[in-house]
Amino acid sequence: MNEPRLLIVGLGLIGGSLAAALKETGFPGEIVACDRNPRELEQALSQGIIDAGDTSMVNLLPRTTLILLAVPVLSMQTVLVELARLLDKGLVDRERLVITDVGSTKASIRAATIEAFGKIPSNLVLGHPIAGSERSGVAAANPRLFDRHKVILTPEKDTAPDALARVRRLWQACGAEVMEMTVERHDQVLARTSHLPHLLAFSLVDTLARQHQRQDIFRYAAGGFRDFTRIAGSDPVMWRDIFLANRDAVLDALDDFQAGLAGLRKAVEQADGDSMLAIFDRASHARRYFDTLLNQSSYQAGYQIMQQTILSFRVSPGGSVSRRIRVPGDKSISHRSIMLGALAEGVTEVSGFLEGEDSLATLQAFRDMGVAIEGPSQGRVTIHGVGLHGLKPPPGPIYLGNSGTGMRLFAGLLSGQAFDSELTGDASLTKRPMNRVAEPLRQMGAQIDTAPEGRPPLKIRGGQALKGIDYEMPVASAQVKSCLLLAGLYAKGETRVREPAPTRDHTERMLSGFGYPVRREGDTAILSGGGTLQAGPIDVPADISSAAFFLVAAAITPGSDLILEHVGINPTRIGVLNILRAMGADLELSGQQEVGGEPVADIRIRYAPLRGIDIPVDQVPLAIDEFPALFIAAANACGTTRLRGAEELRVKESDRIQAMASGLDILGVTNTVREDGIDIEGRAEKDDDGSRVHYGGGRIDSLGDHRIAMAFSIAGLRAGEPILIENCANVATSFPGFVDLANQVGMLIETETREGS
Repeated sequence: MNEPRLLIVGLGLIGGSLAAALKETGFPGEIVACDRNPRELEQALSQGIIDAGDTSMVNLLPRTTLILLAVPVLSMQTVLVELARLLDKGLVDRERLVITDVGSTKASIRAATIEAFGKIPSNLVLGHPIAGSERSGVAAANPRLFDRHKVILTPEKDTAPDALARVRRLWQACGAEVMEMTVERHDQVLARTSHLPHLLAFSLVDTLARQHQRQDIFRYAAGGFRDFTRIAGSDPVMWRDIFLANRDAVLDALDDFQAGLAGLRKAVEQADGDSMLAIFDRASHARRYFDTLLNQSSYQAGYQIMQQTILSFRVSPGGSVSRRIRVPGDKSISHRSIMLGALAEGVTEVSGFLEGEDSLATLQAFRDMGVAIEGPSQGRVTIHGVGLHGLKPPPGPIYLGNSGTGMRLFAGLLSGQAFDSELTGDASLTKRPMNRVAEPLRQMGAQIDTAPEGRPPLKIRGGQALKGIDYEMPVASAQVKSCLLLAGLYAKGETRVREPAPTRDHTERMLSGFGYPVRREGDTAILSGGGTLQAGPIDVPADISSAAFFLVAAAITPGSDLILEHVGINPTRIGVLNILRAMGADLELSGQQEVGGEPVADIRIRYAPLRGIDIPVDQVPLAIDEFPALFIAAANACGTTRLRGAEELRVKESDRIQAMASGLDILGVTNTVREDGIDIEGRAEKDDDGSRVHYGGGRIDSLGDHRIAMAFSIAGLRAGEPILIENCANVATSFPGFVDLANQVGMLIETETREGS
């Protein structure tokens, strides 16, 4: 940082802490300060955090290249007018000078700047560090106050790039994370996250302090009261100025809070336990979400942080596969259990719920629409249904992370609501085609806008009168079928969905389990709108898509003997079992039963040499999500495995045909990509006794696709060299705890993280 002299105007907590932080990090230039209080200057000099000080700027401006204004917001105009006057006298090189500030409101300071200078100078960068303390004054200066805290800069369109870069470097030198947003957005956000909480803390303490029994109130107050009211000890003058300077945004935030408080008061007055639970539950999970943002964990979490942290798997060659395990609950059924439970009359108890990113995004979406949901805790969720017409408008766009299933099913469900809604997701999801649901929904009367090429976000207009249609799907897709059936719940007349090949029927089974009639005529699913759903218990079986990775792991590894418990074996999902059997896998089912309308069984699989096959076309829709794992089985087989009729794989979280082919190329597995499939030349030989490695290793990009990442993780069992798999964070969308479970059965996987750019 090349700043010969930094001038800090105002030596309070923020200005003093900045000076202390820069001194501690070895700031090469001179740090001087201006403050109208000589005692503050003396204190700063005695602490060794400034090199010189004065009560006037005039003697400090020569040689200054960077000025930081850290005075109260209502004092800013006076300081800016004085600064403009002094700069006109030529006391400083204006070509090199950069000016910034630390005020917690930006619109008022921008207005004061225009009044002082006649415009916003291109070398001025308004900023605000999101850090502070109830203590004030330079004596409270803390050199680590900004470490790992955010600083928001609000540059204008014509702000000089060099000025912005220099201010950014200044804060980064103090350990801060620098962000940018508009002035208007800053003031709205801070009014809600900082100004309103301070206003409430001041009000609560003042209200209680005026009670006759105030001594007992304060004497017996517990830690929660202390934690919430701590900020009421902040500088009253500073906060008066902030509330006045950001008055409009604070009033908007206060109006929103008063409306929420009125709703809570009404629930308490009417002893409405469900409404109270919904409010408390949303608040509890929002607070956990806030914690994850601070701790930089994942979306269960906070999707912004997921996108900043890059997770890789390092797979060592070799390993074994044996144990009795249970993989997480079925993602498809977990999604639907929340959706139908929320729309049902009564309370739905769910066990075995998948606590993965995608399912949790669905759960949070219904919380945002007013549904009271308890849990999840150890796979148990309690949903207090609101009925088909009881959902409330969400407070903003519904974020669905990486979940294509969630977005397509929500599109159908929300098309029948009375309110407008918007569906969005992460970078991967926004690239996936949604016209396959948008077009038939429009035929039903829905109004849906999409981004170019039919991609998310989806904007859905509420209050539309839907009508049933007879729709023939051009491509077999359980997501499209389910979307239209959910829309059919709200449609007048009969909705008929014909599929060109069998797809998973979890939606039909669960609708029937909730007492909603769905009938089948050959290849067509049919329901009529206008009914109701009745709540009931749901036991989510283990996910066969998650089990597939361990099935293939055991199938290709000599000496393996693995039992997977309570796996869902829905006839529309068992393509992976049928294909592995056809390849020669030693696989058997036991303990078959039906739980909540879904067949389940324990699956035992042991090593046996595999052979390449032509995968039957009728099995493709029954194994569409399991093909990444099956491609690894094919790489370890003797002979060539050929797949056709699988063009659906091109439009998953990634182009899974090309993504797997690219990874197999890196390992040294010969393959030929087809438009609708792939040919894979297996590396095993007829006389293979299980002791040979089948391919090499290398660095593979999973493209953020959880199934690609897990597939190449199991490939390490027969590799001769380590495999590094990049961009694996999204494994948590469907299989939280995958690495731990893989290592428990004998695989050799380590995780590595680094910060993204």
